[in-house]
Amino acid sequence: QVQLVETGGGSVQAGESLRLSCQASGRTISSYTMGWFRQAPGKEREFVASISWSGRTTDYADSVKGRFAISRDIAMNTVYLQMNSLKPEDTAVYYCAAKRTLLERVTTTPQSFGSWGQGTQVTVSS
Repeated sequence: QVQLVETGGGSVQAGESLRLSCQASGRTISSYTMGWFRQAPGKEREFVASISWSGRTTDYADSVKGRFAISRDIAMNTVYLQMNSLKPEDTAVYYCAAKRTLLERVTTTPQSFGSWGQGTQVTVSS
């Protein structure tokens, strides 16, 4: 089982940037599809971005395409989410998740990911 710890959240103004980090331990992320999800108050947890076990395939929610970028550092066993041009509607708790698979594309529902971090708060004010 891989353990995940997110850092990098905070409060910013609209238009600013943040970079979230997800430090994994216990297993190497090279055997996992890694994902970022978010959950705003009163809303369901939703998919934000994912990167496949090989690093060759990335996927994004339409709402963040062109603004967010997911990446990983195998040597650091860490996944990142670079968030640019932040909007108030990006305000949420952001969660890192892992799915042990060697498929390039996976179902991007929360239920399909087996390991989760504790989350980090991102607040964007207008």
